[in-house]
Amino acid sequence: MSTYERSCKIRGDGGRAIRGILDRIGDKWTLLVVATLDGPPLRFSELQSRIPGISQRMLTRTVRHLERDGLVSRTVYAEVPPRVQYELTATGRTLIEPAVALADWAIDHNPEIERSQATYDTGTA
Repeated sequence: MSTYERSCKIRGDGGRAIRGILDRIGDKWTLLVVATLDGPPLRFSELQSRIPGISQRMLTRTVRHLERDGLVSRTVYAEVPPRVQYELTATGRTLIEPAVALADWAIDHNPEIERSQATYDTGTA
């Protein structure tokens, strides 16, 4: 029995909790937002400018989900115009190390994966 199967059995939820969390952090933008917030608080426009290709709508959705999950905090300052800053919570900061490890793994294994994809695609074409 794998570690994953044991965890599911112990929790008794059939892996629902693990899948839910992995679904959130494994989407296209979440890890990029988390990695970008590894530092001082950023305003929305600063955050968006540091993540190439993310739309305003997708960044809004992503930070809202991360805030709901307790990984990002949003601070609104009563100024004119209002100033809003985002930063990682203590829990959000614990995601940095595994996120960097995953990114390093992806970079290290990308050439091998691309070769496998090319071989597969040639064989199935």
